[in-house]
Amino acid sequence: MPAGEVAVVIPARNEADRIEATVTAALGLPKAGLVLVVDDGSTDDTAARAAQAGAAVMRHARNRGKGAAMETGAEAVRLLDRDEPEPRHLLFLDADLGESAGRAGPLAEPVLAGTADMTIAVFTNIVKLGGHGRVVKLSRAGIKRATGWEPRQPLNGQRCLTRAAFEAARPLAAGFGVETALTIDLMRKGMRVTEVEVDLAHRATGTDLRAQLHRARQLADVAWALAVRR
Repeated sequence: MPAGEVAVVIPARNEADRIEATVTAALGLPKAGLVLVVDDGSTDDTAARAAQAGAAVMRHARNRGKGAAMETGAEAVRLLDRDEPEPRHLLFLDADLGESAGRAGPLAEPVLAGTADMTIAVFTNIVKLGGHGRVVKLSRAGIKRATGWEPRQPLNGQRCLTRAAFEAARPLAAGFGVETALTIDLMRKGMRVTEVEVDLAHRATGTDLRAQLHRARQLADVAWALAVRR
């Protein structure tokens, strides 16, 4: 395994106001040998600010969705590790974590110790969001129906996976269904999935039209991911 046993992959779209703080914090994580930002068709200067902060940057010319950004990042890491005896583990973080990203280290610990194939963050610093209740309930119920396990925060995008687990889950589900699908697909394949409490925080989402459209898209993506796994 190369120096730095974990590669941090950060899918990002129009996060110019937070990406520098997120990257700077992620670069300080123990065992993190690489921080890679995948700019998923941003119309602002997310990519430039990520590079300025010290991240490697990949860009999509158009918005292709979170699942595609995760796959692009993981493939870039695989190519970088192709001459190494063991691939790095993958730690996925959202771009809007800001300085709290520096507290994501506990997510990698069970994977590094060999006791989990994938970890999912449970935020201990809960910010009341403008929605998500319906989507969370749908995802949680779907995961429980498919696997028998009921996660506390099924939509959390902060996850650490072994390379073998990531490859077992490919192709990833489209868009915002990716987290729900990841959990179901890996558990059905007998892989060990566990939640880890971490002191991370997202930007709070609003209740304006843009936020409501985002939640509607998220609901549709999760519903589709569940439908094709029944």
